[in-house]
Amino acid sequence: MSPRTPGLRIVVNPIACDGHGLCAELLPEMIRLDDWGYPVIDSAPVPPHLEPLLRRAVSACPTLALLARPDDPA
Repeated sequence: MSPRTPGLRIVVNPIACDGHGLCAELLPEMIRLDDWGYPVIDSAPVPPHLEPLLRRAVSACPTLALLARPDDPA
């Protein structure tokens, strides 16, 4: 049995986030906005086919508040 490659999870720094909403536009499958325009992140690991979109959303965040972290299944 081969070891499982860890996936990614979305993390947002709520202090750095200014609620621009770009992340939800770029990755609506995993991120929605609350009533004030701040991201609400899906807690599930990011499916492999969405990882390129996650990387794009992370790099496009104007305040660098969005992060992609390795999934820790433990």
